[in-house]
Amino acid sequence: MLYCSPSSFVLKPSFAKIVCEPGWKWQKREKPMANFDLFYVWSGQGEVVLNGTPFPVGKGSCFLFRPGDHTSATHNPQKPLVLTYIHFDVAEPVALVPEPYRVLRDTVDFEHLLSRYVRLFLVKTYAAEEEAQLILKQLMIYLLREDNESPVERKASNQLTEAIHEVANYIRQNPGAPHRVEDLAMRAQLSPRYFSIKFKEMIGSSVQTYMIRMRIERAQHLLKHAGMNVTEVADALGYRDIFFFSRQFKQYTGKSPSEIR
Repeated sequence: MLYCSPSSFVLKPSFAKIVCEPGWKWQKREKPMANFDLFYVWSGQGEVVLNGTPFPVGKGSCFLFRPGDHTSATHNPQKPLVLTYIHFDVAEPVALVPEPYRVLRDTVDFEHLLSRYVRLFLVKTYAAEEEAQLILKQLMIYLLREDNESPVERKASNQLTEAIHEVANYIRQNPGAPHRVEDLAMRAQLSPRYFSIKFKEMIGSSVQTYMIRMRIERAQHLLKHAGMNVTEVADALGYRDIFFFSRQFKQYTGKSPSEIR
C-alpha cells in the first residue's frame, strides 16, 4: 500500500467510532471479509479471533483485516471495547500490506488521524472524500513504519523526536533569550552537530532560522496587540541595533515594523 496513490483507496460507508454495548459480540460469518477493515481499540478488554487465532485486545490493539479473512470478537461487559473501524478497498494492485495485527504504544498521532477521518463525514466537510483518502494512506504508512522498525529503533526515534520538539517549544516560549546552539543541544542531550542536523530534519528549518522566525513572530504580536513601539519591541527581544531589527523584520514579513504597528 506504500506505492498506491491516495485516489486508489475506495472508501466504504462502514466506518465509525463506537462504544460497544455490554451484550455486544461480533459473530463469525460463513462468508469471509469482503474488503479491508482497519480495526483499532481505544480502550476496554476483549478478544478477537482472526482466521482461528485468538488475540487478547486492549488499548492500542490494531488489526488490518483483509479480504478473505474470517473474524469474530467478544468483550468484557464490565470493560466494554471502544473502537474505530474503517472499511475500504484499493482499486489498484496492492503490495506491502501492513501486518494483520500489532499493539501500538505511541498512539497519539494515529488516534488523531482516526478521529479526523470519522469527523470529516460527520460534519459533511468540503472535499471530505479526498482528505479521507489522504488520511487513509497516512494510516497505512504509519502501520508499515511500525512493522519495519524494531522496538529499539522506535523507542530511540520517539525519544529523539520528543527531545527536538521540546527544544523547539522552548525557543518559541522564550524568543528573546540569547539562545546558543551548544546550550540547546545540551538541553536535548545531543552533540551540537547532530542536534542541528536532526532539528532541521524534524522542524523544517535550521536552528538559527527558527530562532529568528520565532522572534519576528513575537515582534509582530507585540506591535499589533501589546501597544509597544518599535524601539521597545526590539529591546524586549534582545536586539541592540534597531536598524538591524527593522531590516530583519522586513526580510521575514515583507513590511517594516512601523507598517505593522
